[in-house]
Amino acid sequence: MLRLRSVAGLGRSHLRLKSSPQLRSVRASSIFAPTDSFARRHVGPLDSADTEHMLKTLGSASIDALVADVIPDKILTRRPLSVQPQNGFSESELTARLKEIANKNTVLRSYIGAGYYGTVVPPVIQRNILECPEWYTSYTPYQPEISQGRLESLLNYQTLVTDLTGMSIANASLLDEGTAAAEAMLLSFNALRGKKKTYYVDSSVHPQTLSCIKSRALVFDIKIVQELPSDDKELFGAVAQYPSTDGSINDFSELGARVHAAGGLFSVASDLLALTLLKPPSEFKADIVFGTSQRFGVPMGYGGPHAAFFAAADSQKRKIPGRLVGVSKDRLGDDAYRLALQTREQHIRREKATSNICTAQALLANMAAMYAVYHGPKGLQKIASRVYSLTSVLATAIKSLQYKIVNETWFDTLTVEVADADKILSHAVSMFGINLRKIDSKLVAVSIDETVTKPDVLDLVSIFANLSDVPHASVTEDTLDDIAGTLAISVIKPAIIPESFRRAGKILNYKVFNSYHTETEMLRYIHHLQTKDLSLANSMIPLGSCTMKLNATTQMAPLSWPQFSNLHPFIPRDQAQGYTELIAELEADLADITGFDATSLQPNSGAQGEYTGLRVIKAYLEAIGQSQRNVCLIPVSAHGTNPASAVMAGMKVVAVKCTAEGELDILDLETKAEKHKDELAALMVTYPSTFGVFEPRVKDAVNIVHDRGGQVYMDGANMNAQIGLCSPGDIGVDVCHLNLHKTFCIPHGGGGPGVGPICVKSHLAPFLPGHPVVSMAGDEMAAIQPVAAAPWGSASILTISWAYIKMMGGKGIIRSTEYALLNANYMAERLREHYPILYKNAEGRCAHEFIVDIRGFKDSADIEAIDVAKRLQDYGFHAPTMSWPVAGTLMIEPTESESLAELDRFCDAMIAIREEIREIEQGSQPKDINVLKNSPHSIKDLMRGDWDRPYSREKAAFPLPYLRERKFWPSVTRLNDTYGDLNLFCTCEPLALENID
Repeated sequence: MLRLRSVAGLGRSHLRLKSSPQLRSVRASSIFAPTDSFARRHVGPLDSADTEHMLKTLGSASIDALVADVIPDKILTRRPLSVQPQNGFSESELTARLKEIANKNTVLRSYIGAGYYGTVVPPVIQRNILECPEWYTSYTPYQPEISQGRLESLLNYQTLVTDLTGMSIANASLLDEGTAAAEAMLLSFNALRGKKKTYYVDSSVHPQTLSCIKSRALVFDIKIVQELPSDDKELFGAVAQYPSTDGSINDFSELGARVHAAGGLFSVASDLLALTLLKPPSEFKADIVFGTSQRFGVPMGYGGPHAAFFAAADSQKRKIPGRLVGVSKDRLGDDAYRLALQTREQHIRREKATSNICTAQALLANMAAMYAVYHGPKGLQKIASRVYSLTSVLATAIKSLQYKIVNETWFDTLTVEVADADKILSHAVSMFGINLRKIDSKLVAVSIDETVTKPDVLDLVSIFANLSDVPHASVTEDTLDDIAGTLAISVIKPAIIPESFRRAGKILNYKVFNSYHTETEMLRYIHHLQTKDLSLANSMIPLGSCTMKLNATTQMAPLSWPQFSNLHPFIPRDQAQGYTELIAELEADLADITGFDATSLQPNSGAQGEYTGLRVIKAYLEAIGQSQRNVCLIPVSAHGTNPASAVMAGMKVVAVKCTAEGELDILDLETKAEKHKDELAALMVTYPSTFGVFEPRVKDAVNIVHDRGGQVYMDGANMNAQIGLCSPGDIGVDVCHLNLHKTFCIPHGGGGPGVGPICVKSHLAPFLPGHPVVSMAGDEMAAIQPVAAAPWGSASILTISWAYIKMMGGKGIIRSTEYALLNANYMAERLREHYPILYKNAEGRCAHEFIVDIRGFKDSADIEAIDVAKRLQDYGFHAPTMSWPVAGTLMIEPTESESLAELDRFCDAMIAIREEIREIEQGSQPKDINVLKNSPHSIKDLMRGDWDRPYSREKAAFPLPYLRERKFWPSVTRLNDTYGDLNLFCTCEPLALENID
């Protein structure tokens, strides 16, 4: 576009041609091409000499030749992608383009509430956790010896939740409040083994939460009622909000007693900040308490991601969904943290699971925990008291203008009766830049948060004053001072919660919440925990099926921009035009990449994406009069979330065999599809398979199911091996989910966040999930009810995947896939002489991951996969995926982001470990006490004076030369898993007799 620009020193205007980065497409060979191109920074071995070396090792003439060996001819399409720009933005161009989009968002003051509030993110937490790669690039802490930092922080989170809710046990977070509500309902339902079918949802519950509950209830034929039935014989549970969505504070003791009398469980949705002042829900006998910890220092982010909390009575500890951090002992007898009770998780229980929860929101839970640590009990109560005091001042001022406030009690929210709600909302936006919440045509709500200042309160009162029937109504700051004086409210003496609802006793009487209140101490505590955890900042994390690739800094930086972080998810759509544009582009790019027609970004995890895809299939089948179809065929090799999600979607799981070569047994599939042809709803298939190969007959499998009236669902966990070379849509699949936290560079965050969008063919598009508060594009009549609390799920981190796609471009993103295949096959070739490699195709190739077989060493040396996994920690590496999909094996996925040097370093470590196993096989090392059985070795372990082991300290700590300069130390020795589960302890130790003033 033409743009006039005034140039200092020339004294006149120049006519300058400036093209938008959105339209820029400069060939890499052009002198005008920017020098900060991204693809070469993302792909590890892009150097031609490294590539040639790797191809020579493999005996391949070119990458194209390798790809042809890896992907069957019938599957390989190499369809050009429409992603623009084709050559990708440079990093500076991407930043400029994203700023253009961000500036289309209008950041007003939003006092909408309903589960989303303004918050002050402490800079020490923003810079050192949210923006710190050591925190956001680590993996779920399944290897506890190298995860003690975030495990400790998550234990702090669990302690925070149990203390404020008054419950016995809490998990390490769930996806969002809506998901937590649905999980609470299902836990209650399953507690009575599904024998009762009625669930009461109190009118106090947020509307988006109600929709998520209804969505989950539908497939179980659970009847949701909002008026208590006259007869409780079918009642299995109830849920209420405390404080209520209208702001009122209610004593739910009577409701809880009634539910218990019927034999059911009583759940309460609550607010952690309010609970610093209010009686905990445990005092009215709640069995389950859940909510969101967003306002503990986590930005609204247009809906997410945020960490939900979920706490329960002790009787439910083995049924509570999600991950649970507990305290155990290590080999030296010292306390150490680990994920507890894992046998109850879906990846083990599969179709018998009562939840399909796979991931959590660890990064956001850690931010919330640190917020509590930083402020401490007194600081949190000071913030809460200020919120309550300002709300009380506002209530008095609004009442003086002759408005009726519907709720007689409150913590932070007032519901006001008005003549015309739309007029109030419009006036608030146009004249004051403030968003309020519309309840109905005569009711509006306003929610106060910690960001509110005196001028903000003045503006809020002025909104109502300007439209008041009171003659000459006006308000000044002096008016507010007078009201505060009349109410006897000050900093020294804030407003006091009514005694009937007031909390008694101390909160958070634990050392960790009473120690780190200066920034210096807080910074050191965060850094201390950080040093205990291995992340991508230390070394590659070669976890099969997890795609731990680069999370580039340029992609991550916009997370902290206020235009993305400070938007409430329920603002008018015209205030989020930037988000609308970015979301539309991302949806289109993902649909193009996968070969589909439409996309939903609402699911907050891969497992939630699976569930959503199957729900969409069910809705489609019902719409065409095929509601009897409820059988889902799932290969035995599938990830545990597949059968668990199918059950959650109301389907019956029928397992399909795999062949000895790791391929789908087509004959068994056809036999079972024919047997169930009248009830067949879907086939769930992962591609490439979980065994790490492209199955040549996948199209045959698709046709078998389609011919018998079923739909085909593809698990997109392995999409990193497909992009630009083949696609689910081209294969003939109807729906797939993607893991944006795998293929599309959202970091794993130590166990969340994640995004699991689904892409569908046109016939399924009308059924993509809708939302009760925000109107979304699509057929709202046909749309399934929401699966998440916010319309676009974890909207703020969609910027990461959008940025990755746009910087790689339509051509570069295909290059990523090619190098993912090259890296995996190179490593497999290097390790082939030392370990058996399972499941290769006819050409001897794997896809983007491969399986190393450790099983034979059990007989020869009494060494198992866990011993190799733990020994890798001594070499500075996180273990590959252990004992899945085949017990006793390791599955390795290097991704395209790792350099040849790093690939070789890992291979050298694996080869050195093989030699250590050989020493045991040859008898030079004993089978019971050796360097593998005792791994990993902490500094404390090595400093023990009584070293009586048959190997040296040097061999334990520095088995290869590079470790002398570049050593990551496990902070504890191997954990005792059995002790941790038999002695379940999931909170911090309280301060026994210490008195903290």
